[in-house]
Amino acid sequence: MPELPEVETIKNELLPHVLGRNITGITLHWEGIVRQTSVEEFRSRVIGQSITGLSRRGKYLFFSLSSGEILVMHMKMTGSLLVNPSDDRFTRAVFHLDDGAALHFRDPRKFGVMWLGGDESAVADKLGPEPLEGDFTFEVLAQRLRNRTAPIKPVLIDQSVIAGIGNMYADEALFDARIHPMKPAGSLSKDEIKRLHSAIKRVLRAAIKNKGASVRNYFRPGGDIGTAHFEFRVAHGAGKSCPDCGTPIKRIVVRNRGTYFCPECQIEP
Repeated sequence: MPELPEVETIKNELLPHVLGRNITGITLHWEGIVRQTSVEEFRSRVIGQSITGLSRRGKYLFFSLSSGEILVMHMKMTGSLLVNPSDDRFTRAVFHLDDGAALHFRDPRKFGVMWLGGDESAVADKLGPEPLEGDFTFEVLAQRLRNRTAPIKPVLIDQSVIAGIGNMYADEALFDARIHPMKPAGSLSKDEIKRLHSAIKRVLRAAIKNKGASVRNYFRPGGDIGTAHFEFRVAHGAGKSCPDCGTPIKRIVVRNRGTYFCPECQIEP
């Protein structure tokens, strides 16, 4: 958390608040959030700049600055970006804008990071394809899974294979495609890959429509929650009945990640 749908929601809802605004000051409550440069240099290169664009790649946000540099933010497990929140107990950094608004980087567990870069390529070049772009075809997915012996679940959340998919949406997509999370990725049949390809797109689009999932710490910029988790069919549902067959949802650990699936609908290989 947050995964692609949450970061996409944050980007979409932040845009009208930050686009064209000048950064007049920065308050750091935890200096460890700044990486790759000193805090003093970070301040000097950001304060006074205008935000000329905001984009997403995988789970990363890129704020384009008038200087030509990019402010990169990664919210990791528990981060959120909030505009003028009423409660700032877990705020680690505040960007003050020229219209009086304040953008808070909230992160209870202090995993989130931000840094300055020349362009997006240093991050983007390490990521796999965007699963909702037109060039993410069935053939691309098949090629990315070919010859992989690892279970399909950890392969799906490997950001170098596909960008943006995390624990929750991997579980949902595998359930939708009727694929067991422990099945070796390279052993999937052509039909299974086609089902998985469609499921990934369907699950992510539905989650974006519902503004992401507020399972624990994710909030939208205005402080509201997302509602995608209300439609989860297996994710975080251990012991609940499968919505399709009634079998209790099972939780296992796959490569150190809690994983939820239906043992009846997703037959173990």
